Amino acid sequence: MRVERLHNWQVTIGEAFEIQKTLAVKASRLNEIAHPRFIAGVDISAEKSKGMATGAVVVVNYPELKPVEVRVVNAQVTFPYVPGLLSFRESPVILAACEQLQTTPDLILVDGQGIAHPRRLGIASHLGLLLNTPTIGCAKSRLIGRHGMVGEEVGSYSELIDDNGEVIGIALRTKGGSAPVYVSIGHKVDLKAAMHWVLACCRGYRVPEPTRLAHITAGGGRVDTVPATPTSYQAKLFA
Repeated sequence: MRVERLHNWQVTIGEAFEIQKTLAVKASRLNEIAHPRFIAGVDISAEKSKGMATGAVVVVNYPELKPVEVRVVNAQVTFPYVPGLLSFRESPVILAACEQLQTTPDLILVDGQGIAHPRRLGIASHLGLLLNTPTIGCAKSRLIGRHGMVGEEVGSYSELIDDNGEVIGIALRTKGGSAPVYVSIGHKVDLKAAMHWVLACCRGYRVPEPTRLAHITAGGGRVDTVPATPTSYQAKLFA
């Protein structure tokens, strides 16, 4: 899978803020997803004490949601943990895994924010631009915004609204008895489609199957089909 080189990764915190502001206006909020054949989930597991991270991408077929390809990368992370700049810490590892893919996904689900972000460029939007692929942010926690009560029935939702009144996502019930997830536009998708595809990819769990499998894989587990083969990118990521 091709990765666009839109900027340098060796940047200061201030430079990272400016990159987010520049790229945010390029994230498309128009839906370009019709009938996806392959959907990917990405996630990362980091060892804070050692500065190492494992990035995983799992591609599933649709509608079966069975894994068809798994890629895993182990790498050193150098960017500090800064709220709102998660993408600069995690994206290089995820991109290194995506670059190994032989199967090109039509849609990528990301365990993180899309435009529901202070500068409208969370990791889902950032990855969407770098991979030139439709992406959806599906986070387990809220970063910004407020919302009303969410009904207990699966599919119930409440709009996530920023302080300026802009709708930046939804709090969506994906499993009865579980907390909602926070869905937002990443890139090349609208909010209605984002909600549809998150629900379509949930199979009895709170999180969509592609990101659930990526989370298991990044944590050292195995999915039922293609085994992951870790590849070391400690010396070179995306400089």
